[in-house]
Amino acid sequence: MLRIGTRGSQLALWQANTVAARIAEVGGPPCSIVTIKTSGDRLQEAPLSEIGGKRLFVKEIEDALLGGEIDLAVHSSKDMSVVLPEGLRIAAVLPREDPLDAIVFPITAVAALPSVDHLVAELGHSPVVGTGSVRRIAQLKRLIPGAQFTPIRGNLDTRLRKLDRREYDVLVLAAAGLLRLGLAARISMRLPATACLPAPGQGTVAIEIREGDEEVLRLLARIDDPQTAAALSAERALVAALGGGCQTPIGALATPIDGDELELIAVVVSPDGSHAVRGEARGPADQAAELGRRVASQLVDEGADVILAEVRAHQSGDDPLGGSN
Repeated sequence: MLRIGTRGSQLALWQANTVAARIAEVGGPPCSIVTIKTSGDRLQEAPLSEIGGKRLFVKEIEDALLGGEIDLAVHSSKDMSVVLPEGLRIAAVLPREDPLDAIVFPITAVAALPSVDHLVAELGHSPVVGTGSVRRIAQLKRLIPGAQFTPIRGNLDTRLRKLDRREYDVLVLAAAGLLRLGLAARISMRLPATACLPAPGQGTVAIEIREGDEEVLRLLARIDDPQTAAALSAERALVAALGGGCQTPIGALATPIDGDELELIAVVVSPDGSHAVRGEARGPADQAAELGRRVASQLVDEGADVILAEVRAHQSGDDPLGGSN
C-alpha cells in the first residue's frame, strides 16, 4: 500500500486521486490518500506575501514525507520551492493542463470575451480584481492601471461564492483548476501569455518522493510525462537562477515545439507594473535546465536583477519607498 500525502482541498484531492488512478493503471500497488492540513490552509485570512508565500501549502506534507509518514506527496508544482528540502526530489509529473490564467466574472454577468481589448473595455477604469498574486498584479497593472487588486483566499468554491456575491468585479484564477473540477463554463477568457505570463509550473501536478526510494521512483517513471517534465525543469531552473520565490513577479512558460525542442518565454515585472523585462529562447528538451538558465541570463542582462532586488527589499521591510505588499 502506497500512502499519498496531499492537502484536503477539492482540487488537491482531485490531483491525489488522479495520481492513484494512474498508478493503478500501470499495475502499481493500491494507494491510500493521507490528508494533511498545512499552515497555508490554517491561515486562510492573511495574504500569502505576509505569511511566507506558497511553500506554506507544502511544508507539512514534505515534513511527513521526510518522516516516513507517507510514501509520496502530490502537489501543484507552482506551490513548491525551487530548492527542495534535502532528501526530497520530484519523481514524476502528470501531463500539463492549460497553464494560462483565467478571467472569471460573477455568474451570468459576462459571456466569453474574444480579446484582451474586449476584456479591458468590459472591466472599465477601476474594477475590483480578486487576486493576491504579486505576479498577476504586476502584469495586470500594465493592462488596467486603475484596477483595485484585493487579495482573496480559500478554496475554489469559496472564491467563486465571494465573486457571485459581488464582493469582487472579477477574479483571476489558474485555468487548470477550473478545468480539472469541471468548471470550464466559468471561464470568460484565458489571458494570453502576451498579456499575463503564468506562474512557473502552473497547470502541472508534481509527485515528490524521498531521495533513494528507488522502488517508488521506478514505479512513478511509468506515469511520468516527459514533455511536461522538461517544461517544468526549464521553468524551475529559470526561477532558481533568478533567485526568485513564490511571491516574486516572475512569469514563465515553456512550450514543447517540433517534438524534441522547448520554447521558453519569461517576464519579470516591477510590482507597480511600470517596468517589464522579457526574455525568450529555444533549445533541446533534454537540455531544459540549461535553457532556463539561458533565459534567466537574458533577463538579468536587461535589468531583472534590479527589479527583483527591489522586490526583496520591499518584502523584508527595508524598502526605501515604504509601503507593504
